[in-house]
Amino acid sequence: MILTGKNAVITGGGSGIGLAIARGLAAQGCRVAITGRRLNVLESACESFGGLSVKMDVSDEASVVEGMQKIADTFGSIDICVANAGIAEGQNIRNSSLEFWRNIMAINLDGTYLTVRESLRYMPVKDWGRVIAVSSIAGVRGLKGAHAYSASKHGVIGMIRALSADHAKMPVTFNAICPGYVDTDIIARNTESISERAQMSQEAARALMVDLNPHGRLITADEVASAALWICGPGSDSYDGQAMEISGGQP
Repeated sequence: MILTGKNAVITGGGSGIGLAIARGLAAQGCRVAITGRRLNVLESACESFGGLSVKMDVSDEASVVEGMQKIADTFGSIDICVANAGIAEGQNIRNSSLEFWRNIMAINLDGTYLTVRESLRYMPVKDWGRVIAVSSIAGVRGLKGAHAYSASKHGVIGMIRALSADHAKMPVTFNAICPGYVDTDIIARNTESISERAQMSQEAARALMVDLNPHGRLITADEVASAALWICGPGSDSYDGQAMEISGGQP
């Protein structure tokens, strides 16, 4: 129970990567709050690890301010912040709209900014702290057919590196985790979207995403959670300002 006494908040914690990280942190003794837009999903998820569920929309500043205040009032502090909430959608830029671009940025980039900003207000950075942003392999290499998504995830990594430099002399670290294709609900939604746009079977559409992971399979949410747990565990103090790729090998 290496994280006994620590308090964590995870946005988008009701399913997928966020829920896997929440369960992992709770198993190590951490008190965990998960946030999202669907309270019923959060409450159901919390039953598996005894966490706190807080309805919060990361694209809405007032919602983030209020949600983080509620978590801090309940826990007393926020020691671990995992900015995980995000959406993954693709469009051909020639057919894209500013509304589409701004929606991606509002959730993926602005949402991460607001989450980190508010968590730092309640984080004892002079003692110990961990800030983790779930970016994407698209934030490192760019992703075909996903210009807005790739730009938003590149922005997340840039912000994390800047914050790491700002806090370099303090015992708080800032890192990004950059998964490849992970077996979550997003894959299911993208499978349907690709199948419809490309007029192919869902099996073929899913295979396209699987094949983009060099090891030829989807990554599990627990694999990503293991990386987050290591960043929060002993021996990770000098791991700071990094973009950790979990993608099944080199492209």
